[in-house]
Amino acid sequence: MTQPQAPSVPRRARPHLRVRRKIYLFLFAFGFIAYLQHASITIAGVPMMPQLRMNEVQLSWLFDAFILGYTIMQFPGGLLGQRFGARLTFVAIGLVAFAAMLATPLAPALFTGATLVAVLLTAQLLLGLAQGPIFPVSAGVFEAWFRPVRWPLVQGVQSMGLQLGAAVAPLLIAPLMSAFGWQRALLWTTLPALAVIVWWGWYARDTPAGHPGVSAEELAELGPTSTGSAPQPMSWARAWALLKDRDVLLLTVSYLLMNYVYYLLSTWVFLYLVQERHFTVLESGVLAAAPPLAAAVGAGAGGYAASVLSKRLGARRGLRIIPLLSLPAAGLLQFLAVDAVNAYLAVVALALCYACVELNEGPYWAAIMHVARTDTMAASGLLNTGGNIGGLIGIPIVGYLAQHQAWTSAFLLGTVLAVLSAAAWLFVDPTRRA
Repeated sequence: MTQPQAPSVPRRARPHLRVRRKIYLFLFAFGFIAYLQHASITIAGVPMMPQLRMNEVQLSWLFDAFILGYTIMQFPGGLLGQRFGARLTFVAIGLVAFAAMLATPLAPALFTGATLVAVLLTAQLLLGLAQGPIFPVSAGVFEAWFRPVRWPLVQGVQSMGLQLGAAVAPLLIAPLMSAFGWQRALLWTTLPALAVIVWWGWYARDTPAGHPGVSAEELAELGPTSTGSAPQPMSWARAWALLKDRDVLLLTVSYLLMNYVYYLLSTWVFLYLVQERHFTVLESGVLAAAPPLAAAVGAGAGGYAASVLSKRLGARRGLRIIPLLSLPAAGLLQFLAVDAVNAYLAVVALALCYACVELNEGPYWAAIMHVARTDTMAASGLLNTGGNIGGLIGIPIVGYLAQHQAWTSAFLLGTVLAVLSAAAWLFVDPTRRA
């Protein structure tokens, strides 16, 4: 006897579906992959120098080529995201980044001398250009898919994913390099990115209302903004309003100053541990994972704390508290790291310093989202342009100081800039809309 079937539940009425969480996991994965890709080059740089007859300054050129491309594409990347939507933009930039990562380990088999250096510089420039739009476009996705009270948290947790990628890099790349060489290590860690790109292109949509899996309950949870259309291309008037806005400029300058410290820690710690603290490559591979792991914890904790503080105190005061406390602490910890007699204590101080820096990712990006709202992709591009100018300027400075064994000067400069970065927050008001 045939049993009566229960009535089917319409797809859009199933309350257990939370598509925004799946969209968020994709963005988390894109950030993780991006930082794994970039950090793997900094680890591979140690064996690349003797094998390819490069010195520290030439290696810094590769780092700077990435930062140059990354910086150039921040604001244009935000504009592209608003023009074509996040779905198509992530597919396009993901494929370019994948090709650039493959070119780096393959180039020494095809080229030598100055030609090889030019190819490596071009590959790093393309990688930077491809990764540049990731976080401005991600910020626009967060603005559309999450409520404002959640913005610091989602930004902080995504930054945690970035640091986990950076932390995995030395743990993964250093043993692979020791066993198989740096070229195979880079090839094998590049391939999984392709699966994420294809899956995103199939699943993602630009707005909650445009996704067939979003239920009516989830749209109600997101509020009235969830039914809006995809981001529209920027007009010149709106772009000019962002460029001259007081809070956009203050946040951008502050982020620039903070990111000297960020790039000092994210780019040069492995080499610092080998050169100045005299650890082996394998020891440095393990110890160099400590700062990004601490930074990952700091990013998640900072995003959560900023969300709680914003809910209780409002966006203006709630987002300001963490930078005013943590950035001076980061400055002090840099001083303690270079002054430490015990090498392991120096690693601990650097890890805590990195955590203090990353506590601020949620506040910075949530603040720019409050200022710009529907133009978040473009405004976030401006913010991250400033942040990466800090790296573009700082990386060759640290490379020069490292070549002359002047690591103490590199870290003390970071102490000064961290304090100045905190001071700029005294004048920021995220509620004063652009």
